[in-house]
Amino acid sequence: MPEKVAGADASRMLVAPFARALSILASYTPGDRWLGNRDLSVRTGLPASTVTRIAQTLVSLGYLFHEPEGRRYRLAPSALALGYGATANSDVQRLAGVCMRSFAERHKVHMNLSSRDRLDMIVLETCHSAESSLALNLHVGVRVGIASSPMGWALLAALPELERYYLLENVERRTPREWPRVRRRTSEAIAQVLNTGFCTSLGEWDRDMGVVAAPLMIEDHAPLVLACVGSSQQMTRARVEREIGPQLLAMVSSIQQKVAG
Repeated sequence: MPEKVAGADASRMLVAPFARALSILASYTPGDRWLGNRDLSVRTGLPASTVTRIAQTLVSLGYLFHEPEGRRYRLAPSALALGYGATANSDVQRLAGVCMRSFAERHKVHMNLSSRDRLDMIVLETCHSAESSLALNLHVGVRVGIASSPMGWALLAALPELERYYLLENVERRTPREWPRVRRRTSEAIAQVLNTGFCTSLGEWDRDMGVVAAPLMIEDHAPLVLACVGSSQQMTRARVEREIGPQLLAMVSSIQQKVAG
């Protein structure tokens, strides 16, 4: 189901057909080529008849391709251009990319920059050192849950409390069975960010992998998160606390200063 819009005023301002069309376009992930009516209906929570009507409109506008025989749709170049335009022209992203590449080479790790899209974090930029021993498929466009990833925890910690609680309420509705565990781990990570500036996941996602993430907050920009991913041998707790974490925070500060300057 699409994430609800917060507040009565926002609900009154919502143009429902437009929101539904965007929810269909947002249903596609980097691993999807074609999606059928049923797939889109399940992912958006919209009736199949509504999906058909909106999808056909998107086809006529050039945002989707339609395969009549298989009754499937895939993104067309016009839709892809929207995403490219949103990221390619970001001075912050370009600046972060330069810093990320330097950090990755220095520490022989993977780096990524991500931002929130509803209840997910979506990877905007990624790079890694050729000397990294870790095989990682965290490429641009990949989504991870906002309450089940270090990137999401770091972002939640940086948000105003009301916004954070609103998002977590939506997560609870989406995953009620997992919620007690998710709430506990999210609370721990948020406390870690508030205390140290970054949060960690060492061997939780994968026993051979460690992740350190820190929020990157820049005025007049959507909240971002920088994350460093390395092998467990590299990302020991001692090294993370004494070296990786503090240097990640230094990079965040450097980017903020350069943007402000």
